[in-house]
Amino acid sequence: MKTLTLRYFASIREALGTGSEPWQTSAPTLGALRDELIARGGPHAASLARGRAVRMALNQVMAHDTTALPDGAEVAFFPPVTGG
Repeated sequence: MKTLTLRYFASIREALGTGSEPWQTSAPTLGALRDELIARGGPHAASLARGRAVRMALNQVMAHDTTALPDGAEVAFFPPVTGG
């Protein structure tokens, strides 16, 4: 079992009502972790759903679904950012 720190930003943070939380998981990848969080239902399912554009970072580096998930990692979820 891995211990992670999950961080949520922008509209995801607003929907979940928290900016961060500790999490225990056996998920091998970021994609598996996202699926695990979606399975919680409620606002997690709505905010992190597969049809939604959600970016992920592992230890402050942009990452993909297939990125391996190490113990003690910080995982951030946020919507794509636009600006000009």
